[in-house]
Formats: sequence, structure tokens, C-alpha cells
Amino acid sequence: MLRNDTSDDRRVSLHLDSETSVTVPVPGLDARLIATGIALGRRRLRYSSAQPMLWLTAGRQDIAVFTGRPGDPTETLLECASKPKVTVLEGTARYAYTDGALRVDAEPGAAARVLVEGGGATAPLLLLFADDEASARLWRYDTPSGSVLVRGPALLRTATVRGTTVHLAGDTVKDADLEVWAPRGVSDVVWNRRTVRTRATASGSLRAVRRLPGAPKVTLPALTGWRRQAENPESAADFDDSAWRTADRTSSYSTTPVPTGGPVLFSDDYGFHYGDVWYRGRFEGGSVADTVSFSYVTGTQGLLMAWLDGKPLGTHRMPVPDKKTVRKGTWSATATFPVEVRETTDAGPHVLAVLVRRMQHDEDGKANDSHKAGRGLSSVTFNGASPEVSWRIQGEAAPDPVRGPLNNGGLYGERNGWHLPGFADGRWPAADFPRSERRQGVTWYRTGFRLTVDPEVDASIGLTLTDDDPARAYRVQIFLNGWNMGQYINDVGPQHTFVLPNGVLNTRGPNTLALAVLSDGTTSSGPGKVELTLLGRAAGGVPVTLVDSPGRRN
Repeated sequence: MLRNDTSDDRRVSLHLDSETSVTVPVPGLDARLIATGIALGRRRLRYSSAQPMLWLTAGRQDIAVFTGRPGDPTETLLECASKPKVTVLEGTARYAYTDGALRVDAEPGAAARVLVEGGGATAPLLLLFADDEASARLWRYDTPSGSVLVRGPALLRTATVRGTTVHLAGDTVKDADLEVWAPRGVSDVVWNRRTVRTRATASGSLRAVRRLPGAPKVTLPALTGWRRQAENPESAADFDDSAWRTADRTSSYSTTPVPTGGPVLFSDDYGFHYGDVWYRGRFEGGSVADTVSFSYVTGTQGLLMAWLDGKPLGTHRMPVPDKKTVRKGTWSATATFPVEVRETTDAGPHVLAVLVRRMQHDEDGKANDSHKAGRGLSSVTFNGASPEVSWRIQGEAAPDPVRGPLNNGGLYGERNGWHLPGFADGRWPAADFPRSERRQGVTWYRTGFRLTVDPEVDASIGLTLTDDDPARAYRVQIFLNGWNMGQYINDVGPQHTFVLPNGVLNTRGPNTLALAVLSDGTTSSGPGKVELTLLGRAAGGVPVTLVDSPGRRN
């Protein structure tokens, strides 16, 4: 193995023994393998400065494939008991036989081929010298009838030999050649259930007379017909939280210490493990306080929003990780917000409402129980007062029986099926993008769209969210047909496109898209532009079974 740790290309002279040396070009920041003593079917390789890719027996001959960069000279030495017959079938190559060895000098390219016959071996050997691009279009497939080598398509999925026909299934992106080296007796080729007209070549292959067609154009619809609905009724002073869990535990299962004198507020201790969690705390007035402080614990990029008697107090978010903290799994902070004196001196009762986006649990990579760290609120204190606050907590509803417990959190819309197909949003106001409004809380957007992708086309489709101003502070949870596709954070990024997996995405029928937009109220919030994006397409593919995506029962 020769490794080049510099950024410049190098040519290295390597001594294999006292009498043999070979010059090997090694690209910058790359490495090259020198192959020696390898059996290539019924012949033996003494050495090669080209990179060995594969060898196989197909039909009446052995085939060996070597790779390299375009234009890089290579040396290949084969042991031969006698002088063989050598034919350069395609490309440029030179050869010479001396002292029981055949030396072949060739430059890898799209189709450099050398056929070696005789020389003491019972079968011919076809040498293919492919450059990087050409080698990416070579596919070996082993069948019960023997090995198959296919050149040309972007992907070979399967190969089956039935009688005199080899049936191939695979993908093409652009128009592509099709050349097949098949077991003995094969004379016909079928590609994706269609017979391909071929001709025999001097390389022992069957080559298609016409190129395989590439993938046809895929047209995606614009996302229109949006409807919107403001959410977070939990922040209102008169919201009915009587069915919520009472937060009154005095001990925690987490590894995070519980503050002295207060109840346990960590969400996991009350059975809420995923997504957002709400808290509502009631207290009587009569005390003078000028600030209220919320201590909380989250994963990376967690945040907290608070309201007092239905009025926004503000939003706090964990800092964006830097190089020193990028692997930090648990973050803690205290958010302090000013309050008007009269809001705590009035007799009350008063209501604090708090939404915590907890983000992820730690993965516990160091096996130190870091995955047991608390999530959610840890304590709430007032400056200048110490009212007794009674807390209730609400997180995610019962797990979706199909989509699983990680699919949903504790937002009001999630608990009431706003993300699901079939939800009755007909009375929601119409909306257009881009949006620009300033509001602390959650707003939902829903629309539907229909795709008509050709069944013989494998199309990869994503959802792209863009905004001209990265300073606009909002986040978007994306739901496709009720399935959680991820979270977009406009002022952090870097991800703007989210893959919509086929199967969850109905590529030949209707789909429902729901966006839960969480904005902190400090800036105008979006979304800006929301559109479907074609990430790639290929002719061929495999049948996709739709994933069960049950809707809401109204």
C-alpha cells in the first residue's frame, strides 16, 4: 500500500524485488494498492500498478478488471509459460513477452480491453482497464448458472438466467450502453422485462444495438391551497388543564439532581418521553416580584417559552453548539423574564404556562448513564417573592399504534390529530407563503398534493424550506401523511431539504402535508418558500408498497 499524505500528485518508484521495480502514480491525499501474486482464473498476476477491482469466469473466458485515473499509465505483468496471443480489442495498450511473463502497459479509460489467449492457460483472459467513471458502471452478479458481468447502467439490481436468456433488472439515469458477459449458452438479453436486441463482440459479450433510455422527466406540483390555524391554547389563563398529570413527585428516576424544596418537574418522571412538553402552574397573588426564572434541561438546541396569565413573557433557547460543545448531549440553562409588579400583587389566582422543546436524549456513548439525564423544567423561582406554585404537566398522547412513540410530542395539534390525513381543516383560514407575522407560539399549516410519477421511474423527492433572512427565528416540524419527517430551524440550519421517503410518500396518489411552526415572537416568522424538490430520478427501480398511514377519525 502506497499512501500520499500531501496534496500534490506523486510518482513513486517501488522495488518489488532485487530485479523488479514499478512506477506508481499516487494522487494527493490518496493511496494505491499494489497487487501481487493474485490468481486471475487460470492465470497468475505477478504484479500490477493498476487497482484490482474484480475477476470472474463468464462463458468460455476469465475476465479481470483493473481501475485507475484517466491518463495514468499502468503496468501489469502476467505469468505465461509460453508466448501468448495478445489482441488489443479497444483503447490503447502496449505489450511485450519476455522471460515467462507478459507485460501490458495501458491507460485506464472508458473501454480499454486486451484479450490474452494461449500461453499455457486453457482459457482466454480478458483484461479490462476502466477509469473511475467507467468502473462505476460495471456490475458483477452471481447466479446459479454462473457469474454475469454487466457494463453500462447506473445500477444492476438482479440477474437471472433462464434457458438461453439472461433477465436483468436495474436503473438508468441517462441514456446508457448495455453490454453483458453471461454464462455459456446465453444468447438473449432482457432488460426490465423488455427484450434487448444485441450483437456478439470480440470481447465475448453481448452488446445492445441501441442505448438504454434514461429516466423521463418528473414534474412536481406547486404546493398551494394552504390553510392555517394558530395553536397553543394551553397558554391561555382559562385553559382547562384538569385532565393533566399533577406534578407532585418528590424523587426522580433521572441522574439530574432535583432542586431542594420543589417538586420534580422532569417530564420523563411523568411518562412523557418524546417531543414537546407543557407545564401550567397556579399560584395566588399578593407578593411583589419583578422577575421570574425558569431553570430547564434539554438536548441540543432546546428552547423554552413562557406566558403569565396568557401574556407572553418571552423565549429562551440553548446556544448553537461550537467546536468545543458539538458532542455535548445535555444542556441546562436558566431563563429570567421581567414581570409587571401588579401581575403578582393582584390576588389572583395566576397561571404560568411553559412550553419546553426538549429535543433529544443523550445517546450515552460513554456508558455513564448520560441518557438518564432529566428533560424539561427543573425549577421556577421569583425574585422578591416565593409564592407556592402547584404544577400540572402534559406531554405526548398515547403512542400512535402504527407510527410509534417517537412520531409525536405534546403540542396541542399533535395530541388532537392536526398532523394526520383526513383531519377536517376546511374551516381553517386560507394562507399563502411566504408568511411574515410576529407571534410567540405555534401555528399549523396544512395542504394536500397529488403526484403522478411513472410506475417505472424511481424518483427521490424532498421538501425544501427556504427563507431570505436567516435571522428570522422559527422552527418547523414536518409531517407527511402523519409521519414526522424532521425539524427545520430557520436561523440555525444547515438543513433546508428533507427527504420524503417513497412509501410514506405516495408517488402515484394523494398526500397530506402538515407543518407545525414554532416561533419565538422576537422576529417575523415564516415559513418563506415551501416546495417539492426532485432529488434524483432513475428509470427502473423496484415496486414500492405504501406504508400504512391511517388518518384521523373525526
